[in-house]
Amino acid sequence: MTEHRSGFIAIIGRPNVGKSTLLNALLGQKVAAVSPRPQTTRRRQLGILTLKDAQLVFVDTPGIHQARHKLGEFLNYEAEESMDGVDLILWLVDGSTQPTEDDLRIAQLINKLPLRATRLLVLNKMDLVQPEEESTRSEEYLTLLNQADALKISAIKKLGLDELRERLVALLPERPADYPEEQITDSYERDIASDLIREACLKILRDEVPHSLAVRVDEFKERENGMAYIAATIFVERESQKGIVIGEGGKMLKSIGSLARKEIEEMGGRKVFLEVRVKVSKDWRDNQNMLNQFGYIKRK
Repeated sequence: MTEHRSGFIAIIGRPNVGKSTLLNALLGQKVAAVSPRPQTTRRRQLGILTLKDAQLVFVDTPGIHQARHKLGEFLNYEAEESMDGVDLILWLVDGSTQPTEDDLRIAQLINKLPLRATRLLVLNKMDLVQPEEESTRSEEYLTLLNQADALKISAIKKLGLDELRERLVALLPERPADYPEEQITDSYERDIASDLIREACLKILRDEVPHSLAVRVDEFKERENGMAYIAATIFVERESQKGIVIGEGGKMLKSIGSLARKEIEEMGGRKVFLEVRVKVSKDWRDNQNMLNQFGYIKRK
């Protein structure tokens, strides 16, 4: 009888190292929001890859960073909690740069954990590193982490992913699958739609707005013709930001809605009618009631 391996793999790293890009690349389809800006991911999310003889359950997490408000504290909490009880910790770093203070903080967190979970260091963005610098960069990160091996990849160019997948399978315990073969995530379509609307904002808007954004899906209905109707609200912290999001004559908001609708349609495989509005909620990132409304709630 062929052995079957299965387990939970937490993808840990500082903001903008490519965690969600890696997850989507490994799954072969998009389940996590991605943008060039840090802190695109705000909640942990499962990505489930079922192979012939293995099931890899990835836990995508927010980037660990120096928190400056209650939202930042929640993001760090989500990431740190995701390492509890997993079978493997995949520490993803930006191999094109030297370790930062956030990297040092993450290494310290991992080193404090019991050695029950295997640790694997994965250097991403190695397509940007000169060959003669690769070994030095690996050593810079490996010296920070107790008992870990290292792999080099480029998630965006899909380089080294086959080797990574094989290594992950080999490191997981022998046990049956936890999820049905057809399931690829634990997130509801409504939640993914919210993330994709915020992703569209991050891609289109200028620098002073993105981290002040939150998205709430107010309605998500199935229509008889198979189309989905979605009504959502984009929240910002100041009136001036509201004007930027809407844009002259509503052009910016229309662009955001158009890009988000295309992404949601591609994710769900059906037509979507999307209505988006903008509201101001002053300093919502430090307002616990608003954080609760957006689902940023600590589980314990």
